[in-house]
Amino acid sequence: MKQGLIVKSAISAAILATLAGCAPAPQHEWEADKTYNLTVLHTNDHHGRFWQNKYGEYGMAARKTLIDELRAEIAAEGGSSLLLSGGDINTGVPESDLQDAEPDFKGMSKIGYDAMALGNHEFDNPLDVLMKQKEWANFPMLSANIYDKQTGERMFQAYEMFELQGIKVAVIGLTTEDTAKIGNPEFIAGIDFRDPKQEAKKLIAELEETEKPDLIFAVTHMGHYEDGKRGINAPGDVALARYLNEGSLDMIVGGHSQEPVCMEAPNVIKKNFKPSDECKPDMQNGTYIVQAHEWGKYVGRADYEFRNGELEMVSYDLIPVNLKKKIKVDGKSQRVLIEDQIAQDQELLEFLRPYQEQGQAQLNVKIAEINGKLEGDRNVVRFEQTNLGRLIATSHMERAKADFAVMNSGGVRDSIEAGDVTYKDVLTVQPFANILTYTDMTGKEVLDYLNVVATKPIDSGAYAQFAGISMTVANGEVSNVFIGGEQLRLDETYRFTVPSYNAAGGDGYPNIKDHPGYVNTGFVDAEVLKEYLEANSPVDVNKYAPSGEMMYK
Repeated sequence: MKQGLIVKSAISAAILATLAGCAPAPQHEWEADKTYNLTVLHTNDHHGRFWQNKYGEYGMAARKTLIDELRAEIAAEGGSSLLLSGGDINTGVPESDLQDAEPDFKGMSKIGYDAMALGNHEFDNPLDVLMKQKEWANFPMLSANIYDKQTGERMFQAYEMFELQGIKVAVIGLTTEDTAKIGNPEFIAGIDFRDPKQEAKKLIAELEETEKPDLIFAVTHMGHYEDGKRGINAPGDVALARYLNEGSLDMIVGGHSQEPVCMEAPNVIKKNFKPSDECKPDMQNGTYIVQAHEWGKYVGRADYEFRNGELEMVSYDLIPVNLKKKIKVDGKSQRVLIEDQIAQDQELLEFLRPYQEQGQAQLNVKIAEINGKLEGDRNVVRFEQTNLGRLIATSHMERAKADFAVMNSGGVRDSIEAGDVTYKDVLTVQPFANILTYTDMTGKEVLDYLNVVATKPIDSGAYAQFAGISMTVANGEVSNVFIGGEQLRLDETYRFTVPSYNAAGGDGYPNIKDHPGYVNTGFVDAEVLKEYLEANSPVDVNKYAPSGEMMYK
């Protein structure tokens, strides 16, 4: 087998006759010795970004224009295309969250998606919301490894068949089994998230027996982990490809790890990918693996040639959707387009506009009430522990089921006054859309981490607010550390949360994204705070008042 070529069991009659003498040849709709052009377009981890951001980047209206143009180009050249999503349509932008992602699923329907994988964030809401979203979508939501615990039956469609110029293509769906531990137990208690690797192998065998596809693609929400090194995450796309028989799966369109999957060399990912850079997908055990970062920032395009049952990728591109870069003009910073402007589809734009306006209006609706001021003023929160800093950290700790939480004071942008609290108040406090992350570390690693983070100077955004932990800080060192009321043990494992900005090294914090215990939950900080305030309203601010947990000497 030559590099980059996938050989399927369905081969041309002429080749089969050569190999097997007079054995009868299978019948195909496609013609022997004819080259067919197939293209897979893809996105993943949409997370509520139906509207362009404040800089005019991405958004579904521009995405539709781009995809319409690509489809027209492909069709004009005699090719066929599929448009697939790696899942996680839910959670990330208030205007979408407040409307159960209705604009997002209906927008995807208007764009013309052919199928999507169910992501873990599709289970952020009660199941009746997901069933409603399923009705909004005129395309299948796929997952072969999600079962009803009571009946033992699959809860969702496992695969969808497509016929492209006589070529039979099966698209199967798979969801990370980590959904069981990072999802809301209230909503998923009756669901069994089974091993997607085993389910895929079983399903592929069934399809080859019943549907006899020429090609098998997977839409997954499992994550791409370089060389299969996944840490505490559930196995991802690399592990899946390696687990299956070589070449039995032609392509994986992934999601969950929210990255552009572009390789520098076998098993070595390109870490400094920038919009417009060349992108070479991963290849594992005869299976191409692609992922298009997040939020609709890119549309992935994989062009294939299919001939005599064999599939070969001839080109791949991640096309930026109105992404911009900063440049200096006359000493002032400006944002300029990286590639040509993509016009917004006017029909889709006008369809989505009422949802954007309705979402904006709902930001002013009361979500909670508090009996005193939650202190987030810059001249206070960057100098001492405050009730708001501790409340935010507590909300993160509870959502991630962590032992303690770290919150940089630079991420607390305002106070919340006594009385009624709106979602707009929450977004004023946390406007950056940082993602909640957690990391499992040994006590020794935690102590090393705290010796960097807890010693950050006052009067800086790096100064840390804490919850669930107490310690003494003196002479640039941390001592007397207690977590959950018990003294830190160097040989035990602890889970703590920190915003994604700091996990990536922001504010001079240690970069822990490559730590094997690191998990990006996908939950936006403001959404976590909002839900915590709602669940605990009326909020007694005195409950979060610092009481000597942090001793500075």
